[in-house]
Amino acid sequence: MTVIYPSPIFGPVNSRRLGISLGINLMPGDGKWCSFDCVYCECGLNKDHKPKLPLPTLEEVAEKLEHKLREMKEKGERLDVITFSGNGEPTMHPKFPQVIDIVITLRNEYFPDAKVSVLSNSTQVHREEIRQALLKADNAIMKLDTSNKEYIHLVDQPNEAYNLNAVIESLTKMNGKAIVQTIFMKGNIKGNNGKTMSVDNCKDEYIVPYIETLKKISPRKVMIYTLDREWPTEGLEKVDKDTMDTIAQKLRNAGFDTSVSY
Repeated sequence: MTVIYPSPIFGPVNSRRLGISLGINLMPGDGKWCSFDCVYCECGLNKDHKPKLPLPTLEEVAEKLEHKLREMKEKGERLDVITFSGNGEPTMHPKFPQVIDIVITLRNEYFPDAKVSVLSNSTQVHREEIRQALLKADNAIMKLDTSNKEYIHLVDQPNEAYNLNAVIESLTKMNGKAIVQTIFMKGNIKGNNGKTMSVDNCKDEYIVPYIETLKKISPRKVMIYTLDREWPTEGLEKVDKDTMDTIAQKLRNAGFDTSVSY
């Protein structure tokens, strides 16, 4: 079972990585709109969830967010983080930089101790205005599942404009403020060529160059995790705790502040 989130505000939910999180979904509330089509996406595959509704407007986001924050404050509820996530890539919204400014203003007014986080697949980070907007967030959590192009095209299935080298170069321009987020999994799936292919990125052939890439990016933190919720593709397997801990230790040995979610 996949999940399509309401738009533009949903939750709060209890995030295993971020705490009590109020979600901002800048995508339509009836489907997905994303520059990736990840085989593990909890929202399902793009072709199965094509939206018919428009994107939420800047004004709609501001109005709904303020209403929810005011309501939570009046009820004395806890809020750890306001998180851009939902049914696709938030930085694809044409008003993303302006939305970031509004969210920070409202956060400061209602829950000044809460963080503003963005879960991004990094496909728009090469755009200067997007990168600068991301840097305004407390946590710019940027997706990088591997430094292997073939693996990314098999698992993340980016659009034709995706350029891994350009993404890595743009992440280095975040001056050590990015948080890199990576999923690890095992199993086999059927590729676009019809052949059965491994999705196991826990091996040293992936880990060693991945760590070298992280050294170039110099993130302030690395978040690694494995499958948790439902996923739409047969053949994927969750990684066991011992393997995840081994990967995390390799990252820590390389000097990276690393969190792991099982």
